[in-house]
This record gives sequence, structure tokens and C-alpha cells, in this order.
Amino acid sequence: MRSLLQAAGLAITLWLAGCASTPGTDAPSSSWPAGAGEVPTSAARAPAGPPVLPSGPLSPITPAHASPRSVAALQPPADLWERIRGGFAMSDLDSDLVRHHEQWYASRPDYMQRMTDRSRKYLFHIVEELERRGMPSELALLPFIESAFNPQAVSSARAAGMWQFMPATGRDYDLKQNFFRDDRRNVLASTRAALDYLQRLYGMFGDWHLALAAYNWGEGSVGRAIAANERRGLGRRYTDLKMPAETRNYVPKLLAVKNIISDPDKFRTELPVIENHPYFDVVTVQRDIDIELAAKLADVELADFKALNPQLNRPVILAAGTPQILLPWDNAKVFARNLAEYSEGRFASWTAWTVPGTMSVAEAARRVGMSESELRSVNTIPPRMLIKGGSVLVVPRPPSKQDDVASHLADNGQLALAPEVTLHRRVVKAGKRDSVASIARRFRVTAAQVADWNDVAAGASFKAGQSVVVYVPVRAKATASKGGSRSVKQVSARKKAVVKKRRR
Repeated sequence: MRSLLQAAGLAITLWLAGCASTPGTDAPSSSWPAGAGEVPTSAARAPAGPPVLPSGPLSPITPAHASPRSVAALQPPADLWERIRGGFAMSDLDSDLVRHHEQWYASRPDYMQRMTDRSRKYLFHIVEELERRGMPSELALLPFIESAFNPQAVSSARAAGMWQFMPATGRDYDLKQNFFRDDRRNVLASTRAALDYLQRLYGMFGDWHLALAAYNWGEGSVGRAIAANERRGLGRRYTDLKMPAETRNYVPKLLAVKNIISDPDKFRTELPVIENHPYFDVVTVQRDIDIELAAKLADVELADFKALNPQLNRPVILAAGTPQILLPWDNAKVFARNLAEYSEGRFASWTAWTVPGTMSVAEAARRVGMSESELRSVNTIPPRMLIKGGSVLVVPRPPSKQDDVASHLADNGQLALAPEVTLHRRVVKAGKRDSVASIARRFRVTAAQVADWNDVAAGASFKAGQSVVVYVPVRAKATASKGGSRSVKQVSARKKAVVKKRRR
């Protein structure tokens, strides 16, 4: 009788454990290939379905039968680090490289402190996404390796953001990169894209170490390395493959950080307290608004605002392109209240202008009523460059123009530049039959330019001997004479004559 009561009690306990498990965090097991004993974080703790009540006579079960069933905690983890530790699911590497990187990070407490402090803005969101997808929580630490959790990081190979997306890979995962924003730095969009990419790589290789190697080195490179090993009868694990030093150290670095997070006391490391609570909230923007005004209405320092919205390239947020911004959790309500009460003027002092034709920065500045230096600064235009026609610039918004920037500009606007060619002013004598058109053809410029330089109509003719002003590139100066340009044959003949004279 006693054993029967014990069995009944155990069955009820297991049933309650199933009820207490956190719903919505598991992924279908069919979507995860078997990978060297690695199990997605939530697979061991997610409920299998509705509770099944025992029927018929009860019988005792062994501890082995009960061990696969985990019991959910009645209280959430005290801080985010504890929550991350509870989701570790990758296999370890017993490697000298791991120990080397443990020592490297542990001996640099200031660097670790900066990284972990910086991560507090983003970690909760990443952990939430990983748990929702049923992915190992070690992946929340990957930005430590990629960018030290700096969303503004740009590598020498032009990878950007805390997940370090290359331009082409970013476009493959729908990360917009235009004049106004770069979603490779967008906290929400880049995290979504990175986890999509990692899930895809895990589906290809069935092993998280290989998936991470592919994230760093490229899936094609890892696939070829595996194929080469298989032809030689060698293993296909991460440690078996021949790979560049950067990729060879990539997973050991991640596992070293994991080990330090697992037991900071062992490595004499102090982790900052990060609450198990969202750091930011998502706010929808209905109108174009200056970044400085948005930060002011949210009562947030401009630097903190930019740290949460690092994708913004310009001083204005375009509602048609970036309809959502991130604000610290409590400041989101402050922003909504202040925005509703704002009546001091317009929301956006900047707008977008499409350049009608190729022109100098000075000319563009004159047309929009800005100084050349300010136009260069706001639009990040380097010296000695021309602005190509069709480019989009951020310029002051006229008081009469309150319409928001159209979506096709907000989503696709680009700034195209060309090297500025230094022009030399020349005065030539017109021939008997010269006209604006003939002079333009001779010096390879447009008739409109010649007409403008000489203050005549585009269809005008010149009198014989009349002085005509033209501007030619410095490189082309030597090819034009007073009456026009020398032919290629004339130049070639003169060079031959010089050579013969030297030989004599």
C-alpha cells in the first residue's frame, strides 16, 4: 500500500511539473537534426503536450523513467546571467585553445566589464528570441566575439553591427542598407537575421560548432573542408577540419566566454547585474521626426538613444523607412505622453532632396540654402567629390513643406559620388563657322555648358576670331590648341619626330 501511495504521489508531481513548464518556448523536434548529442535549450524542459492522467492500477516508476522530465522553477531566474546559464546546451571542447582564451579574457577585467556593460541593452531581447526558437543560449554570447557588443562596429572587410553582417549577406536576409539607415546595425532586424542564418547553418551541418564555423568562414568553405576530409577518410567534426586561424579560434573564444559566465568566481571575474527584464520597448513612429527631438521627448541622452537605434545614418527618422524605434522601457511611456502634448513646432526640420543632375557640393549647397561644410557634414560627403544626378541628400525642410518623405525614397535612397575633376579656364578663338554646338563637340562638353560660360543662347554662332570661354579638365589641357584639338595622328607624328631627333 505504501509503495502504491508513493507511486501515486510521484505521478501527481510529474503531472504538476508538466503544467508548470513554460509554454511557447519549444521548437518542433523534427526541425533539429541530430548533432553530436546537442539538444536545443528548451527541448529538455518544454511540455510534451496536455497532461496525461494515469488510469488503471498504479505501479512505481524508476528514477530513470522520471529523469527525462524536468521540473519548471516556480520563480523566474534572479538575473539574466542565471537565465542564460540555464539554457546552455552546446557540447564543450577540451582544448588548449579554450583554456588560452579563458586566460586572455580573465586577465583583462576592464575589457570584460566594458563588454558586459554594453551588452545589458541587448541581451534580454536576444535571450528571449533564442528561447522562443529553442536555440542554445550560448548564442546570446556570440556578439561578445563578433563585435564586443558594439552595434556600431565595422570591420576592415565592411562587416557591420553587433552580429557583423557583410553587405551581401545582410541583403540576403532582408537587412536594408541605404542612405538613411543600415539595418545590419538595427538591434531587432540584425538579431532576427543572425538567428535565421544560424538556424539555417545548423540545419545544413547538424552541429553547432560547424554552424558557427560557417557563420565566420562561410558555409561553402566549411562544406568544402568537410568534403575534403571525407575523401581522405578523416573526421568531419569542427576539430578535424583544416581552417583559417580566425575560424580555428572562433568557437574556442565563444566557449571561453561561456565558461567565464558559467563560473565567474573561478576566473575572478565580476559580472554586472543585468535584470531579467526587458531593457527597451518598441515604439511606433507615425511622422518624420528629428533624432534630437525624439531623444528629448523621451527624456533620454542622445548617446543612449543612438545606442538603441544605431541603424540611423542621418539626423532625421523617416516614418516610411524606420517606423519603429527602441527606447528604454520606462522612457517609452514618457515619449508617448510628451509626443501627444508637443506643440512647440514641427517634428522634422530635415527632409530628402533628389539631386536633379550631377553637380558640385558647393552648387548643391547653394540650391538648398546651406553652407558647403554643413551639407558635407550632414550627408557625409568627402572632399573632392561630385554628387551624381539622382542622388538623395538630407537638406533643411522648408516651412511650406510638411509632407513626410515618401516610402520609395526612405527605403531606396542612395548617395552616389564621382571624383571631382579640376577644370581649367581657357579662352579660344572661334573659327569662321564655329557655333556653340561645334565648340561643345570639340572640347567634349555640353552645348548648355558652353552657352552658360559665354552667356549666349545654346543655338548661337560665334564670329570668326571671337573669344570663347571653355572649361576643360586639367588632364586634357595639352590636347587642345587655340584653333581646336590636335588630332591623334598629329600628336603621334610629333612624338615620332622627337624620337628620331634623339636617336641622331
